[in-house]
Formats: sequence, C-alpha cells, structure tokens
Amino acid sequence: MNLNDPLGDMLTRIRNAQMRGRSTVLSPASKLRARVLDVLIEEGYIRSYAEVEKDGKKELEIQLKYFEGAPVISEISRVSKPGRRVYSSIKDLALVRNGLGISILSTPKGVMSDAVARTQNVGGEVLCRVY
Repeated sequence: MNLNDPLGDMLTRIRNAQMRGRSTVLSPASKLRARVLDVLIEEGYIRSYAEVEKDGKKELEIQLKYFEGAPVISEISRVSKPGRRVYSSIKDLALVRNGLGISILSTPKGVMSDAVARTQNVGGEVLCRVY
C-alpha cells in the first residue's frame, strides 16, 4: 500500500480506534511516527507504544488512554499536509484551545510540543494539533 501522508494515516487510525473504544491500535513504523508518539506520551495523551514485527514488517502498537470511559484525545488533526506545508515561527504560533491542547512541531532540534519549542525558542513545521 502506497501512502502519501503516513503521519495523517497514523492520526486517523488513532481517531478511529478511539471512536470504537479500542485499547490498542497498529500503525506501520517510521522514525517520524515514533517521535510524534514520544511527544504524545510526554504530554499524557497516550499510554505507550512498542515496535512489533508482524508478517515481516515493523509496526507500532499504540496503547490508547481513556479517562472515565472517554478518550483522553478529543480532537487530533493534521495541520501541515503533503500538498500544503505549514511553517511557523515560535512567536506566531497560536495556543491550541487557550493552552489546553498542544501543537506538535518538527524543528531543527527534533520533534517537540509547542511548549518545549517556546522554551527552546525554535519554530518549524506544524505537524498536528491535539486536544
């Protein structure tokens, strides 16, 4: 299967699995996906993830997080897409839901949340928003 937007595919898999109430979801493995999942773990949106091998291909098994039966992630959306990349300096980056959510950025210093990017004073490509 040829994917044009691998990160968008992973976010959609997470969104769909949470709508169905699943505890885990599988997604093909890549370094970018793993870095985004690291940020989601640091911010408390998912429990964990592990790299597993299935049918000779590496996949990421993501443990989703729920609070009182409701998913912790109420919205997850892709901002920068393959057809339209979105870059932002740190002073132009808006808060997500007045600071209740996060933006995940790909910066020269690595993939990080908007709060960490503000402390390091570095901007970059806005990958997605999570609330």
